[in-house]
Amino acid sequence: MVARFDVLVIGSGSAGTAAALGCRKAGRSVAVAESRELGGTCVLRGCDPKKVLVEAARASDALRRYEKLGVFRDTPPLDWAALMRFKRTFTQPAPAQRQRTYDDAGIATLHGTVSFTGERTLEIDGRAVEAENVVIATGAKTMHVAAGDDALLTSEDFLNLEALPASLVFVGGGYIAFEFAHIAARAGAKITILNADPHALSGFDSALADRLCAFSQSLGMTIELDTRVQRVQRDAQGVTVYAKKGGEDVSYRAAAGVLAAGRVPDLDALALGRAGVTVGKHGISVNERLQSTTNPHVYAAGDCADGGGKPLTPVAGTQGAIVAHNLTNDDKRHFDPSGLASIVYTIPALATVGLGESLARERKIDLAVHEGETGGWYSTRSTASDTGYYRIFTDRASGGIVGGSIFGVHAEEQINVLALAIRAKVPASVLLDTLFAYPTGSSDMEFLIGD
Repeated sequence: MVARFDVLVIGSGSAGTAAALGCRKAGRSVAVAESRELGGTCVLRGCDPKKVLVEAARASDALRRYEKLGVFRDTPPLDWAALMRFKRTFTQPAPAQRQRTYDDAGIATLHGTVSFTGERTLEIDGRAVEAENVVIATGAKTMHVAAGDDALLTSEDFLNLEALPASLVFVGGGYIAFEFAHIAARAGAKITILNADPHALSGFDSALADRLCAFSQSLGMTIELDTRVQRVQRDAQGVTVYAKKGGEDVSYRAAAGVLAAGRVPDLDALALGRAGVTVGKHGISVNERLQSTTNPHVYAAGDCADGGGKPLTPVAGTQGAIVAHNLTNDDKRHFDPSGLASIVYTIPALATVGLGESLARERKIDLAVHEGETGGWYSTRSTASDTGYYRIFTDRASGGIVGGSIFGVHAEEQINVLALAIRAKVPASVLLDTLFAYPTGSSDMEFLIGD
């Protein structure tokens, strides 16, 4: 017996859910296939639970900053077990909530491992399924980089730790490593970060990334750059990570390690060759409509697709909605990544948006560079902090915001103002003339982009 649908969506995360709901709203018969719990990475084992931990670590850090000023005394340590219990109040209900969303919309749910048997035919744990169109939204998985690195915790493992190890070594120097390191350090763990490249946090302004590294080291973290991990060995007492640094053999010891060297599209189980679907370096090869370049019945969205943008939840959700539109409407849409903001949720955070300086200059934009320290500003000092820096670029010819990066206590709020300005093509002069509520991070715009 073959189950037939107009649209089969593989994956129940942000991209898959947006695609499924959009197609169902347009009157199509839709099924979502999922091999794990419903909800996807962001809700269950990514952004949402991570930010719960970040906010608790941020609160603990704030109390300690004020304690140094004598405002508070005897600040209690962060209770990791209690924090995990609080985190589960967000993650445990999520699969049932996602199931209700599908049920209410009239979307069928198919649980099991999915693999293609032809261009539009698939098997889900042996059950035959046929669809007029297939949307692949399987997300990404941990990338392995060295022999024995399966002895390390994944990001999902870290988010489910019942007890925090006394020391942690992170393999990788991207945003996941730095975010988890800042959480764990505020909870009392000794931290080492190993990064293969000469600079950490690839994709972020190197000058501000270097400042974040220096600040992290001031907290007691060890950050080893240009250090390429060769192998990992685990024993009853912990892990040893063996690496090459400057041609020399080095090793690092910790109670546990976290593999945070990056993620790759999660496509191995799908048998895409049977469907004639081509995969490139960054995921499924798609055209500007997010349609497979080699199988017109297949679309892809989110982290598993080479569709432009960064592997972020807003990208996945937007791409899923675009796929639904393109499957159900004659006027086709494409993904526009302009004004996409990205944040490293360290404490304080590092945020970026738009073009970096080198790319902007390659495009022959006449840049005005606005940069400076914010540690002495009222908006920073009022939070008992003394750390911050910004680099923002405007176009001298058009007066528009080109891009920028902010490291500081109000980075999350400020970067979203700049993201809106870039996306909506709002000139810097309009931001300067806006009557922001004061005192807020946004009200600093006159200093961030003014001369």
